[in-house]
Amino acid sequence: MSAAVGLCVAANYYAQPLLDTIARDLGMTATSASLVVTVAQVGYALGLVLLLPLGDLLERRRLVCGLTLATSISLVLTAIAPNGALLLVGTALTGLLSVTAQILVPFAADLASPRQRGRVVGTVMTGLVLGMLLARTASGALATTGGWRTIYWVAALAMLVLTAVLHRALPQFRGTAASSYPELIRSTARLLVEEPVLRVRAVIGMLAFACFSVLWTSLAFLLSGPGFGWSEDEIGLVGLFGAAGAVAAQLAGRLADRGLTTHTTIVGAVALIASWGLLLLGAHHLVLLIAGIVLLDLAHQGVHIANQSLIYALRPEARGRITSAYMTCYFAGGAIGLALAGAVHARAGWGGVCVLGAVLATGLLLVWAVTRRPELRAVASAVLMAAGLLALIAAVVRLGI
Repeated sequence: MSAAVGLCVAANYYAQPLLDTIARDLGMTATSASLVVTVAQVGYALGLVLLLPLGDLLERRRLVCGLTLATSISLVLTAIAPNGALLLVGTALTGLLSVTAQILVPFAADLASPRQRGRVVGTVMTGLVLGMLLARTASGALATTGGWRTIYWVAALAMLVLTAVLHRALPQFRGTAASSYPELIRSTARLLVEEPVLRVRAVIGMLAFACFSVLWTSLAFLLSGPGFGWSEDEIGLVGLFGAAGAVAAQLAGRLADRGLTTHTTIVGAVALIASWGLLLLGAHHLVLLIAGIVLLDLAHQGVHIANQSLIYALRPEARGRITSAYMTCYFAGGAIGLALAGAVHARAGWGGVCVLGAVLATGLLLVWAVTRRPELRAVASAVLMAAGLLALIAAVVRLGI
């Protein structure tokens, strides 16, 4: 299941290092080529909302195998695309269907015993981290040897094989939701209202992924700038340090089985804040920059696994919908981080990006503290008001009002 999660999520990232090559081959403009990444993410977001809850309604093995088979077809559609329009259609469908990875995670949690659930979720999430990490490397390597379409043909074949393997290996498991599909979607939104733990952990996950997105959105600007002057290939190698997230997934899962999710969250939040200090210093020191990247990836993944371990214990019969609600908020955090990082970097450079990341990480810690200690609400409110006042003063000074 870990390997399956990795292959499913990888399908959404093959195009990213190939955009320039694809644009030249299909006669697309740079703006049109950039839409490939956009439609993939939009498709994935729709999958989180529309497909992921189906795990609570339908028989899981049949659902997963149907989606992996459909992914193989969408990858073939991309591989044979004669123009940009068909390429975008294939990419959007692949993004929609890559949510299969998120169906497999709660499926694994359902199959695991309560004492081993954290470790099982951590193992499956290791596959997800490695799938995201290695997808770009694999697509770049295969494009060098056989053109950009090669990775899509290979991936389509891999998904066909995966479908057969999953059909043979996975047990039958029917969801217990007795409602219709429209009611299933409505109940997903209600879970956020009815379950305070889910609500809090969704906000924490959103802020953690926002930090992650801020880093990886802005890092290429720093490394390609005058301080480093790296090429695209050299910048791509930095992504290999993201493998630290796979280690964190395993460790956080084991800690969750020992009831240490609170400790994992605290350590992760503090580590996120500290990582931005290292990243700020890393603007002039490569070793410190790499240390900051590794620490941030470890912290982000640790917090994410702790969140999943807690929310999966809430309502076993609704794990698909719980995952849908949580991951939708999580994904929204990434989109927010992406938008903020671009705007802040344009105005304040790498230093501003690091301040933004530290503010998001501090917000994560405050959210956890307020929900755990009601008496800290006044303190947290005062801190937020002071931060807002300082931001207003800074804006006034900046604009020269």
